[in-house]
Amino acid sequence: MKRTQPRICFDRKWFPPLIFGSVLSLILLLSVSLGRVKSSSSTDFSRFDPKSTVYESNFGSESRSGLPKLPRFAYMISGTKGDGARLRRVLQAVYHPRNYYLLHLDLEASDAERLELAKYAKSEAVIKEFKNVMVVGKANLVTYKGPTMIASTLHAISIFLKQAKDWDWFINLSASDYPLMSQDDLLHIFSYLPRDLNFLEHTSNIGWKEYQRARPIIIDPGLYHSKKSGVFWAKEKRVMPASFKLFMGSAWVVLTKSFLEFCVWGWDNLPRTLLMYYTNVLSSPEGYFHTVICNHKDYQNTTVNHDLHYIRWDNPPKQHPITLTVEHFNDMVNSGAPFARKFAKDDPVLNKIDKELLKRLDGQFTPGGWCVGNSASVKDPCVVYGSPNSIKPTINSRRLEKLIVKLLDFENFRSKQCK
Repeated sequence: MKRTQPRICFDRKWFPPLIFGSVLSLILLLSVSLGRVKSSSSTDFSRFDPKSTVYESNFGSESRSGLPKLPRFAYMISGTKGDGARLRRVLQAVYHPRNYYLLHLDLEASDAERLELAKYAKSEAVIKEFKNVMVVGKANLVTYKGPTMIASTLHAISIFLKQAKDWDWFINLSASDYPLMSQDDLLHIFSYLPRDLNFLEHTSNIGWKEYQRARPIIIDPGLYHSKKSGVFWAKEKRVMPASFKLFMGSAWVVLTKSFLEFCVWGWDNLPRTLLMYYTNVLSSPEGYFHTVICNHKDYQNTTVNHDLHYIRWDNPPKQHPITLTVEHFNDMVNSGAPFARKFAKDDPVLNKIDKELLKRLDGQFTPGGWCVGNSASVKDPCVVYGSPNSIKPTINSRRLEKLIVKLLDFENFRSKQCK
Protein backbone atom coordinates (compact mmCIF):
# COMPACT_ATOMS: atom_id res chain seq x y z
CA MET A 1 0.00 0.00 0.00
CA LYS A 2 1.57 3.24 -1.13
CA ARG A 3 1.22 6.67 0.40
CA THR A 4 2.06 9.64 -1.80
CA GLN A 5 4.11 12.73 -1.00
CA PRO A 6 6.07 11.28 1.91
CA ARG A 7 8.38 13.53 3.85
CA ILE A 8 10.23 11.55 6.45
CA CYS A 9 12.53 13.49 8.76
CA PHE A 10 15.40 12.35 10.92
CA ASP A 11 14.26 11.48 14.43
CA ARG A 12 16.46 13.66 16.67
CA LYS A 13 16.21 11.06 19.45
CA TRP A 14 17.97 8.60 17.17
CA PHE A 15 20.15 11.04 15.30
CA PRO A 16 21.65 13.76 17.54
CA PRO A 17 22.93 17.01 16.00
CA LEU A 18 26.52 16.04 16.87
CA ILE A 19 26.62 13.63 13.95
CA PHE A 20 26.27 16.44 11.44
CA GLY A 21 29.54 17.90 12.66
CA SER A 22 31.08 14.44 12.48
CA VAL A 23 29.94 14.01 8.89
CA LEU A 24 31.62 17.30 8.04
CA SER A 25 34.82 15.95 9.58
CA LEU A 26 34.47 12.89 7.36
CA ILE A 27 34.14 15.14 4.32
CA LEU A 28 37.24 17.10 5.30
CA LEU A 29 39.19 13.88 5.87
CA LEU A 30 38.15 12.57 2.48
CA SER A 31 39.32 15.67 0.71
CA VAL A 32 42.72 15.47 2.45
CA SER A 33 43.23 11.70 2.17
CA LEU A 34 42.03 11.26 -1.39
CA GLY A 35 43.50 14.50 -2.65
CA ARG A 36 40.41 15.02 -4.76
CA VAL A 37 36.79 14.01 -5.04
CA LYS A 38 36.00 12.64 -8.46
CA SER A 39 32.96 13.94 -10.23
CA SER A 40 31.68 10.37 -10.51
CA SER A 41 30.72 10.53 -6.84
CA SER A 42 27.93 12.99 -7.70
CA THR A 43 28.55 14.67 -4.36
CA ASP A 44 28.71 18.41 -3.83
CA PHE A 45 29.98 18.75 -0.27
CA SER A 46 29.84 22.55 -0.38
CA ARG A 47 26.06 22.34 -0.43
CA PHE A 48 25.74 20.18 2.69
CA ASP A 49 22.92 21.55 4.83
CA PRO A 50 22.76 20.18 8.39
CA LYS A 51 19.21 21.47 8.77
CA SER A 52 17.90 19.50 5.83
CA THR A 53 16.44 16.13 6.76
CA VAL A 54 15.12 14.51 3.61
CA TYR A 55 16.86 13.08 0.56
CA GLU A 56 14.80 13.71 -2.56
CA SER A 57 14.91 13.19 -6.32
CA ASN A 58 17.83 10.79 -6.15
CA PHE A 59 16.58 8.68 -9.04
CA GLY A 60 17.48 11.47 -11.40
CA SER A 61 19.26 14.78 -11.03
CA GLU A 62 20.90 16.38 -8.02
CA SER A 63 19.05 16.30 -4.74
CA ARG A 64 16.84 19.36 -4.33
CA SER A 65 17.59 19.45 -0.62
CA GLY A 66 21.30 20.01 -1.29
CA LEU A 67 22.34 16.69 0.24
CA PRO A 68 24.51 14.31 -1.81
CA LYS A 69 22.85 11.82 -4.08
CA LEU A 70 22.08 8.50 -2.43
CA PRO A 71 23.89 5.44 -3.82
CA ARG A 72 22.44 2.04 -4.66
CA PHE A 73 23.81 -1.33 -3.63
CA ALA A 74 23.60 -4.59 -5.57
CA TYR A 75 23.51 -7.51 -3.13
CA MET A 76 24.29 -11.12 -3.91
CA ILE A 77 23.02 -13.33 -1.07
CA SER A 78 24.03 -16.96 -1.46
CA GLY A 79 23.37 -20.23 0.32
CA THR A 80 23.14 -23.97 -0.07
CA LYS A 81 20.86 -26.84 0.94
CA GLY A 82 18.64 -25.91 3.89
CA ASP A 83 19.45 -22.18 3.69
CA GLY A 84 16.20 -20.96 2.12
CA ALA A 85 14.74 -19.56 5.34
CA ARG A 86 18.08 -17.99 6.28
CA LEU A 87 18.37 -16.24 2.91
CA ARG A 88 14.87 -14.88 3.36
CA ARG A 89 15.77 -13.53 6.80
CA VAL A 90 18.97 -11.88 5.55
CA LEU A 91 17.02 -10.35 2.65
CA GLN A 92 14.42 -8.89 5.02
CA ALA A 93 17.18 -7.50 7.24
CA VAL A 94 19.08 -5.75 4.40
CA TYR A 95 16.14 -4.87 2.15
CA HIS A 96 15.65 -1.35 0.83
CA PRO A 97 13.65 -0.28 -2.23
CA ARG A 98 16.65 1.58 -3.69
CA ASN A 99 18.85 -1.51 -3.83
CA TYR A 100 18.93 -4.64 -5.98
CA TYR A 101 19.11 -8.21 -4.68
CA LEU A 102 20.02 -11.53 -6.26
CA LEU A 103 19.34 -14.68 -4.23
CA HIS A 104 21.22 -17.86 -5.11
CA LEU A 105 20.69 -21.29 -3.61
CA ASP A 106 23.32 -23.54 -5.17
CA LEU A 107 22.62 -26.78 -6.99
CA GLU A 108 22.80 -28.83 -3.80
CA ALA A 109 19.55 -27.20 -2.62
CA SER A 110 16.34 -28.82 -3.80
CA ASP A 111 14.17 -27.36 -6.53
CA ALA A 112 11.36 -27.16 -3.99
CA GLU A 113 13.44 -25.00 -1.66
CA ARG A 114 14.48 -22.75 -4.53
CA LEU A 115 10.87 -22.49 -5.71
CA GLU A 116 9.70 -21.57 -2.22
CA LEU A 117 12.20 -18.71 -2.13
CA ALA A 118 11.10 -17.53 -5.56
CA LYS A 119 7.44 -17.66 -4.51
CA TYR A 120 8.20 -15.44 -1.54
CA ALA A 121 9.98 -12.87 -3.72
CA LYS A 122 7.09 -12.91 -6.17
CA SER A 123 4.28 -12.70 -3.59
CA GLU A 124 5.69 -10.12 -1.15
CA ALA A 125 3.74 -6.90 -1.89
CA VAL A 126 6.62 -4.47 -1.36
CA ILE A 127 9.02 -6.49 -3.51
CA LYS A 128 6.36 -6.78 -6.22
CA GLU A 129 6.00 -3.01 -6.26
CA PHE A 130 9.70 -2.19 -6.51
CA LYS A 131 10.71 -5.24 -8.59
CA ASN A 132 14.24 -5.29 -7.18
CA VAL A 133 14.70 -8.90 -6.03
CA MET A 134 15.76 -11.71 -8.37
CA VAL A 135 16.16 -15.42 -7.63
CA VAL A 136 18.53 -17.54 -9.70
CA GLY A 137 16.39 -20.30 -11.23
CA LYS A 138 19.13 -22.27 -12.95
CA ALA A 139 21.42 -22.71 -9.97
CA ASN A 140 25.19 -23.01 -10.10
CA LEU A 141 27.11 -25.85 -8.52
CA VAL A 142 29.43 -24.37 -5.92
CA THR A 143 32.31 -26.37 -4.49
CA TYR A 144 33.70 -25.16 -1.20
CA LYS A 145 37.06 -23.43 -1.81
CA GLY A 146 36.90 -24.09 -5.54
CA PRO A 147 36.77 -21.60 -8.45
CA THR A 148 33.06 -22.34 -8.90
CA MET A 149 32.52 -19.78 -6.12
CA ILE A 150 34.14 -17.07 -8.25
CA ALA A 151 32.20 -18.28 -11.30
CA SER A 152 28.95 -17.93 -9.34
CA THR A 153 29.89 -14.44 -8.15
CA LEU A 154 30.81 -13.26 -11.65
CA HIS A 155 27.53 -14.70 -12.89
CA ALA A 156 25.65 -12.59 -10.34
CA ILE A 157 27.63 -9.49 -11.28
CA SER A 158 26.86 -10.05 -14.96
CA ILE A 159 23.15 -10.26 -14.16
CA PHE A 160 23.30 -6.97 -12.27
CA LEU A 161 25.20 -5.30 -15.13
CA LYS A 162 22.51 -6.42 -17.56
CA GLN A 163 19.34 -6.07 -15.50
CA ALA A 164 20.13 -3.21 -13.10
CA LYS A 165 22.26 -0.54 -14.69
CA ASP A 166 22.24 2.25 -12.10
CA TRP A 167 23.87 0.72 -9.02
CA ASP A 168 27.12 1.89 -7.40
CA TRP A 169 28.53 -0.91 -5.19
CA PHE A 170 28.28 -4.71 -5.24
CA ILE A 171 28.12 -6.53 -1.87
CA ASN A 172 28.31 -10.31 -1.44
CA LEU A 173 26.73 -11.94 1.61
CA SER A 174 26.01 -15.52 2.59
CA ALA A 175 23.28 -17.14 4.64
CA SER A 176 25.60 -16.98 7.67
CA ASP A 177 26.07 -13.18 7.40
CA TYR A 178 23.88 -10.56 9.04
CA PRO A 179 23.73 -6.74 9.07
CA LEU A 180 24.53 -4.70 12.17
CA MET A 181 22.77 -1.54 10.99
CA SER A 182 19.96 -0.49 8.70
CA GLN A 183 20.31 0.28 5.02
CA ASP A 184 19.38 3.88 5.80
CA ASP A 185 22.55 4.10 7.91
CA LEU A 186 24.66 2.55 5.15
CA LEU A 187 23.14 4.68 2.39
CA HIS A 188 23.60 7.83 4.45
CA ILE A 189 27.33 7.33 5.10
CA PHE A 190 28.11 6.00 1.61
CA SER A 191 26.39 8.99 0.02
CA TYR A 192 29.40 11.06 1.16
CA LEU A 193 32.00 8.70 -0.29
CA PRO A 194 33.52 8.90 -3.79
CA ARG A 195 31.92 6.23 -5.96
CA ASP A 196 35.32 4.74 -6.91
CA LEU A 197 36.32 3.35 -3.48
CA ASN A 198 36.62 -0.45 -3.31
CA PHE A 199 36.49 -2.12 0.10
CA LEU A 200 38.38 -5.41 0.30
CA GLU A 201 40.85 -6.77 2.82
CA HIS A 202 44.08 -7.63 1.00
CA THR A 203 47.83 -8.17 1.35
CA SER A 204 50.72 -9.45 -0.74
CA ASN A 205 52.41 -10.79 2.41
CA ILE A 206 50.70 -14.15 2.06
CA GLY A 207 53.10 -16.11 4.30
CA TRP A 208 52.03 -19.74 4.80
CA LYS A 209 49.36 -19.35 2.12
CA GLU A 210 52.07 -19.42 -0.54
CA TYR A 211 52.68 -23.11 0.12
CA GLN A 212 49.13 -24.10 1.10
CA ARG A 213 47.14 -21.98 -1.37
CA ALA A 214 49.24 -20.46 -4.16
CA ARG A 215 51.67 -23.26 -5.10
CA PRO A 216 49.33 -26.30 -4.95
CA ILE A 217 47.33 -27.05 -8.11
CA ILE A 218 43.73 -28.11 -7.64
CA ILE A 219 40.94 -29.23 -9.95
CA ASP A 220 37.36 -28.35 -9.05
CA PRO A 221 35.05 -31.16 -10.29
CA GLY A 222 32.17 -28.70 -10.04
CA LEU A 223 33.38 -27.24 -13.33
CA TYR A 224 32.64 -30.54 -15.06
CA HIS A 225 30.14 -32.53 -12.96
CA SER A 226 26.64 -31.87 -11.65
CA LYS A 227 27.26 -33.29 -8.16
CA LYS A 228 29.22 -31.57 -5.42
CA SER A 229 32.44 -33.12 -4.19
CA GLY A 230 35.79 -32.01 -2.82
CA VAL A 231 38.55 -30.59 -4.99
CA PHE A 232 41.23 -32.82 -6.52
CA TRP A 233 44.91 -32.18 -5.83
CA ALA A 234 47.67 -32.50 -8.43
CA LYS A 235 51.05 -33.91 -7.43
CA GLU A 236 52.94 -31.06 -9.08
CA LYS A 237 53.46 -27.64 -7.52
CA ARG A 238 53.51 -24.39 -9.45
CA VAL A 239 56.08 -21.62 -9.24
CA MET A 240 55.03 -18.15 -8.17
CA PRO A 241 54.03 -15.96 -11.14
CA ALA A 242 56.48 -13.39 -12.48
CA SER A 243 54.13 -11.24 -14.59
CA PHE A 244 51.81 -10.27 -11.74
CA LYS A 245 51.87 -10.16 -7.94
CA LEU A 246 49.52 -12.30 -5.87
CA PHE A 247 47.28 -10.71 -3.24
CA MET A 248 45.03 -12.52 -0.79
CA GLY A 249 42.48 -11.53 1.80
CA SER A 250 38.83 -11.84 2.74
CA ALA A 251 36.30 -13.29 0.32
CA TRP A 252 33.73 -10.65 1.42
CA VAL A 253 33.90 -7.45 -0.59
CA VAL A 254 32.22 -4.14 -1.39
CA LEU A 255 33.26 -3.38 -4.97
CA THR A 256 32.39 -0.59 -7.38
CA LYS A 257 30.42 -1.02 -10.54
CA SER A 258 33.21 0.50 -12.63
CA PHE A 259 35.78 -2.02 -11.36
CA LEU A 260 33.42 -4.95 -11.90
CA GLU A 261 32.64 -3.78 -15.42
CA PHE A 262 36.39 -4.03 -15.99
CA CYS A 263 36.43 -7.57 -14.57
CA VAL A 264 33.50 -8.75 -16.71
CA TRP A 265 33.95 -6.76 -19.92
CA GLY A 266 37.70 -6.21 -19.47
CA TRP A 267 39.16 -3.95 -22.16
CA ASP A 268 42.47 -5.19 -20.72
CA ASN A 269 43.32 -8.91 -20.73
CA LEU A 270 44.32 -8.97 -17.04
CA PRO A 271 40.95 -10.13 -15.60
CA ARG A 272 40.76 -13.06 -18.05
CA THR A 273 44.39 -14.03 -17.50
CA LEU A 274 43.90 -14.09 -13.74
CA LEU A 275 40.59 -15.91 -14.05
CA MET A 276 42.37 -18.73 -15.86
CA TYR A 277 45.15 -18.68 -13.26
CA TYR A 278 42.73 -18.86 -10.33
CA THR A 279 40.83 -21.76 -11.90
CA ASN A 280 43.41 -24.04 -10.27
CA VAL A 281 44.05 -22.09 -7.06
CA LEU A 282 42.58 -23.13 -3.72
CA SER A 283 40.17 -20.59 -2.18
CA SER A 284 40.12 -18.40 -5.28
CA PRO A 285 37.48 -16.00 -3.81
CA GLU A 286 40.17 -14.93 -1.32
CA GLY A 287 42.49 -13.79 -4.09
CA TYR A 288 40.92 -13.17 -7.50
CA PHE A 289 39.48 -9.65 -7.12
CA HIS A 290 42.35 -8.69 -4.84
CA THR A 291 44.98 -9.64 -7.42
CA VAL A 292 43.12 -8.01 -10.32
CA ILE A 293 42.62 -4.71 -8.54
CA CYS A 294 46.17 -4.46 -7.18
CA ASN A 295 47.85 -5.29 -10.48
CA HIS A 296 46.13 -2.60 -12.52
CA LYS A 297 47.19 1.04 -12.33
CA ASP A 298 43.65 2.35 -12.81
CA TYR A 299 42.32 0.61 -9.71
CA GLN A 300 45.17 -0.06 -7.27
CA ASN A 301 44.75 3.38 -5.67
CA THR A 302 41.00 2.91 -5.11
CA THR A 303 41.32 0.21 -2.44
CA VAL A 304 40.32 0.52 1.21
CA ASN A 305 41.89 -2.35 3.16
CA HIS A 306 38.81 -3.58 5.02
CA ASP A 307 35.93 -5.93 4.14
CA LEU A 308 33.35 -4.02 6.28
CA HIS A 309 32.65 -7.22 8.24
CA TYR A 310 33.12 -8.06 11.88
CA ILE A 311 34.78 -11.49 11.86
CA ARG A 312 36.39 -13.09 14.89
CA TRP A 313 39.18 -15.66 14.61
CA ASP A 314 40.91 -18.06 16.96
CA ASN A 315 44.56 -17.40 17.79
CA PRO A 316 46.22 -18.84 15.80
CA PRO A 317 43.46 -18.73 13.16
CA LYS A 318 41.72 -21.96 12.25
CA GLN A 319 40.14 -22.84 8.92
CA HIS A 320 36.83 -21.21 9.86
CA PRO A 321 36.10 -18.08 11.92
CA ILE A 322 34.49 -18.26 15.34
CA THR A 323 30.72 -18.65 15.30
CA LEU A 324 29.37 -15.43 16.81
CA THR A 325 27.03 -15.48 19.82
CA VAL A 326 25.51 -13.04 22.32
CA GLU A 327 28.84 -12.78 24.13
CA HIS A 328 30.31 -11.07 21.03
CA PHE A 329 27.45 -8.56 20.69
CA ASN A 330 29.17 -5.53 22.23
CA ASP A 331 32.35 -6.09 20.24
CA MET A 332 30.30 -6.35 17.06
CA VAL A 333 28.53 -3.08 17.74
CA ASN A 334 31.69 -1.23 18.74
CA SER A 335 33.53 -2.39 15.61
CA GLY A 336 31.46 -0.04 13.47
CA ALA A 337 31.25 -2.68 10.74
CA PRO A 338 27.92 -2.80 8.89
CA PHE A 339 28.01 -6.62 8.61
CA ALA A 340 29.17 -9.58 10.68
CA ARG A 341 29.75 -13.30 10.20
CA LYS A 342 29.45 -16.10 10.81
CA PHE A 343 26.25 -16.90 12.66
CA ALA A 344 24.59 -20.24 13.39
CA LYS A 345 21.05 -20.66 12.11
CA ASP A 346 18.52 -18.88 14.35
CA ASP A 347 21.11 -18.11 17.02
CA PRO A 348 19.65 -15.87 19.79
CA VAL A 349 22.15 -13.13 18.94
CA LEU A 350 20.29 -12.55 15.66
CA ASN A 351 17.13 -11.73 17.62
CA LYS A 352 19.16 -9.34 19.76
CA ILE A 353 20.51 -7.61 16.64
CA ASP A 354 16.98 -7.36 15.25
CA LYS A 355 15.60 -5.87 18.45
CA GLU A 356 18.38 -3.49 19.50
CA LEU A 357 20.06 -2.47 16.24
CA LEU A 358 17.64 -2.99 13.36
CA LYS A 359 14.35 -2.37 15.25
CA ARG A 360 12.98 -5.23 13.18
CA LEU A 361 10.34 -7.79 14.15
CA ASP A 362 10.37 -11.38 12.95
CA GLY A 363 9.26 -11.69 9.33
CA GLN A 364 9.37 -7.94 8.70
CA PHE A 365 11.70 -5.67 6.78
CA THR A 366 14.14 -3.48 8.66
CA PRO A 367 12.25 -0.17 8.94
CA GLY A 368 13.62 2.99 7.39
CA GLY A 369 12.51 6.35 6.09
CA TRP A 370 10.63 4.64 3.26
CA CYS A 371 8.33 2.85 5.75
CA VAL A 372 5.55 5.27 6.67
CA GLY A 373 3.02 2.96 8.30
CA ASN A 374 1.95 3.51 11.87
CA SER A 375 3.20 0.56 13.91
CA ALA A 376 0.28 1.05 16.27
CA SER A 377 -2.29 0.48 13.52
CA VAL A 378 -0.48 -1.98 11.23
CA LYS A 379 1.73 -4.93 12.12
CA ASP A 380 4.52 -4.02 9.70
CA PRO A 381 5.26 -0.28 9.19
CA CYS A 382 6.74 -1.09 5.78
CA VAL A 383 3.38 -2.33 4.48
CA VAL A 384 2.67 1.36 3.94
CA TYR A 385 5.58 2.81 2.04
CA GLY A 386 6.65 6.11 0.60
CA SER A 387 9.58 7.36 -1.40
CA PRO A 388 12.73 5.20 -1.40
CA ASN A 389 14.67 8.48 -1.43
CA SER A 390 13.59 9.33 2.11
CA ILE A 391 15.97 7.88 4.68
CA LYS A 392 16.14 8.00 8.45
CA PRO A 393 19.68 7.26 9.70
CA THR A 394 20.03 6.12 13.30
CA ILE A 395 22.75 6.43 15.90
CA ASN A 396 24.32 3.30 14.38
CA SER A 397 25.54 5.33 11.42
CA ARG A 398 27.93 7.17 13.73
CA ARG A 399 29.82 3.94 14.39
CA LEU A 400 30.20 3.30 10.66
CA GLU A 401 31.31 6.88 10.21
CA LYS A 402 34.04 6.45 12.83
CA LEU A 403 35.24 3.29 11.10
CA ILE A 404 35.36 5.02 7.70
CA VAL A 405 37.20 8.01 9.18
CA LYS A 406 39.77 5.65 10.67
CA LEU A 407 40.17 3.72 7.41
CA LEU A 408 40.57 6.89 5.36
CA ASP A 409 42.98 8.56 7.73
CA PHE A 410 45.94 9.60 5.59
CA GLU A 411 48.43 7.40 7.47
CA ASN A 412 46.21 4.33 7.19
CA PHE A 413 44.67 4.79 3.78
CA ARG A 414 47.55 5.10 1.29
CA SER A 415 50.01 3.03 3.31
CA LYS A 416 47.73 -0.04 3.21
CA GLN A 417 46.80 0.05 -0.45
CA CYS A 418 47.99 -3.03 -2.36
CA LYS A 419 51.02 -3.61 -0.09
